[in-house]
This record gives sequence, structure tokens and C-alpha cells, in this order.
Amino acid sequence: MDTTTGPLAPDVLDREDIRRALAEHDFAAAFALIKKWGGLSQNRIAVACQLTPGKVSTIISGQQQVTSFDVICRIADGLRIPGHMVGLADRPWETRPQVGPPDPPRPAASRSPDSAPWRSSATVGLAADLTRSDLVMDRRTAARTVAGAAIFGAPLLDSLEAWLQPAPAAEPATRRGRIGSREVQELAATAQAFRAWDHKYGGGLRRKAVVGQLNEVASHLDEQQSPTVEQALFRVMAQLGGVAATMAWDSGLHKQAQNYYLLALRAAHAGGDSSFGANVLAGMARQMLYTDRPNDALELVHLAQKGARDSAGPRLRAMLHTREAWAYAAMGRTAAFERATREAGNALAESPADEEPYWIAYFDKSELAGVTGGRLLDMARNDPHQHAEAAAASIRRALTTRGAEAGRSHALDLIGLAECQFLLGDTSEAVEQTHRAVDAASYTQSGRVRTQLGQLYPYTVGRSASRTVSEARARIREALST
Repeated sequence: MDTTTGPLAPDVLDREDIRRALAEHDFAAAFALIKKWGGLSQNRIAVACQLTPGKVSTIISGQQQVTSFDVICRIADGLRIPGHMVGLADRPWETRPQVGPPDPPRPAASRSPDSAPWRSSATVGLAADLTRSDLVMDRRTAARTVAGAAIFGAPLLDSLEAWLQPAPAAEPATRRGRIGSREVQELAATAQAFRAWDHKYGGGLRRKAVVGQLNEVASHLDEQQSPTVEQALFRVMAQLGGVAATMAWDSGLHKQAQNYYLLALRAAHAGGDSSFGANVLAGMARQMLYTDRPNDALELVHLAQKGARDSAGPRLRAMLHTREAWAYAAMGRTAAFERATREAGNALAESPADEEPYWIAYFDKSELAGVTGGRLLDMARNDPHQHAEAAAASIRRALTTRGAEAGRSHALDLIGLAECQFLLGDTSEAVEQTHRAVDAASYTQSGRVRTQLGQLYPYTVGRSASRTVSEARARIREALST
């Protein structure tokens, strides 16, 4: 591969120290070595990589690490570093001969999930970049790349305002597509199967399969399809993006999860599916709640409610109310929590059977009871006397109407009930529910289940006089060590 058209001489990228720094994503060392052996100033590196000189300075000094997928792409393209050297797929300029001056690097907005323009072509390009990178990275490189924190606050919320506006007209593609409605239906059925698997088992065992299917859909959308097929493909992309996001989040990959959530939201927007877009925003709100940002979560829920007020069915409205209630619970606003929970119950009571999209079918009376119990448990940790009994009662209602077939939800219910019993001081019942929770957890691959199970462990410490509590502690420890 000819790199002479870039700012670096070919022998610079052949140096072992530079290759090692790039492979390890140690851009502080890589930039310092490129300055030394490539003769590039910090300003020249900044211009080539579309960074500010100040950012390059903080990277070189070690004050800031590069974890953003978009920034890694800009560095690779700006310095003409082959994709494989930084854990990416081959860059576009690697696969075509150079004639004359090289093309300038694509603007960051065409690839960055939080700043990409809300055009269908940008969404397709974003999907292709995210999935290609995800598929070719080995596990260690992926862990380093996606370890960055999710964005939040104004940078996140302001970037989503365009979701409320009509989708711009799609630009015509240069290649004619050959996919028909039958193939789109098969892709949609695959997306539904992946969602059902994730909802039951959780974890990321099939995440790469979802990402591969998402890449396939992006390749079809890179071709000129009929308007009907194009819209359907964007809706499939949104659903697959939502599953990929949930799987990444359940595996603790929060930045990667947010990238896929943002992709799913843009795809839903391009496909004219405001209801699913609201569902994606609810997923993003849940991520904010798990990272102790209830104000951001509430803003996301309100954005979802506003954008889907004319299309949301009863189950979706009910689910959004529970996310709203969750945010209020995290803020300690008990009265607002109770109001939003009542609104969720009222909306769910309006739901006709079998008339809503498959992706919201899970939200029934059992789910409402389980979610409400979980939020009451959150408040009970600060005030057991007021909330623990109500939390246990709500979780028991969920357990009576959904059993082991619910997979991840069933395990989370049992873990929550065990914690309620510890808070209530009923050690015997708590130990019994802990054993049931460990049994249920063994059938899932969910990172959330393991995290919640780990929260039970402190309740068993310091009670060594009780043989039964010691046995429960040993079982938790064994489950978490495998």
C-alpha cells in the first residue's frame, strides 16, 4: 500500500516503535514519535487529523486519551495510516489507486454518531464505518477503543433536536439495487429473532452476528432502491442498531452502545418510524439512568414523548412513563414517581391485544410490576422503612405472572426480591431468594444480571455466624467467578 501521498514518509510507519504505539492506541507515544521521526509539528498533525492544536497537545502530554472511534478514523485518514495498524477496516483510500492529489479526509460529521448530519447518506456511511470497525477488531483492541465514556449533557441533547424535524430527501445512489420486498422481510424477521434472543438471555454472545447483519443492510442502502424498499431497509437498520446497542450496553460497552443507539435513532428517522425512534431514546435514557444522570434521562424521555405523541401506542406510552418515573425516583421525587407510575398503568390499560409492534410486546403488566418494583427498591436502599415492603410486593406480582421463560427479567426479579428481604431483615427469606436468583442467573449471559447479583454480596458479609448466609455468599462468589 502506497503511503507516499500522505504527510508521512513510508519508512516512518515501518518503525517498530510507531507500529506498536498505534496497535496499542497509545497516541501520546505515536504523536511524539511522529513528531520526532516524521518531522511533523503539532499544528501539522492537528490540521491533518482535523483536531485542534490544543487537543493534540493534551494527547501528547498524556492528559487525554483517544477513545473516540471518530477521532481514530480521523487520525488514520489524516496521516494515511492503514486501517489494520489501528484496528480498523481498510480505509477507502487503501482500496483504490491514487491519481493526483489524495482526497481530503471526509468531515468528521459524516462519521461521528453524535454530530453526523441527519441525512440518509450520512446514516448509511455511519453504519458502514461502525460495523466494519466492530467486525475486524480483536477483543483487546475493541475494549480499548470503546472504553471511552458515553457523551451526556448539552453535547448529546442538542445533537438530537433534529430528530423532531422531518427527514430530508434522500440523495440518489449511483448503483442500482436488486433487493426486493421478500428479502427485506427476511432481514426484518432476523432482526426480530435477534431481539427476542437478547431480551431473554442478554449478553453479547450474538452481538457480532447482529453487527454483521447491520453491515449487510448498510451495503444494500448504499445502492439505489425503490422508495418502499429503502424505507423498509432503514427500519430494519434501526431495529438491528437497537439490538446491537442493547447487547453492547448489557456487556458494559457504554460508548459503543451509545454509538449504536444514535445510529438506530437516525435510521428510524430516515425510515419514518417515530415510534421506534422513541423506543431508542428510551434506551438511551436507561443508559443515562444507569450512569447516574437522571436529568439527562428525563430530557431524553420528554424528547421521545414529544416526537412520538401522534404515533405512540399504549404500550410505548406506558413504557416511556416508567422511564420518566425512574428518573424521578433517582432524583428522590417520590410524588412525581408515583404520578408517572399511575400514568403508565393507565396507558397500559388501554392497550388492545396483538395490535402493537413486536418490539414493544414485552411491556405488559408483568413488566410494569417488575420495573416499578425495581424503582421502589432503588428508593428503599435509602429509606427501607418506607419503600422496601412495597418494592417486594411489586416484584412478587411480576414473578407470579412471568416465570423462568422470561430469562434475564426473571433473574433480575429474583435478585431484587432477595435484596428487598435483606433490607426488611428477613434473612431466611433473603437467603432462599438468593439461591433462586443464582440458579436463574446461570441461564443468562447478561452483564446486568451479574452486576445486580454482585450487589447482593455485601448483604451476606459480616453474617458468618449464620451457616445459611455463608452458603449463599459462597454461591454468589462462585457465580461471579465463572
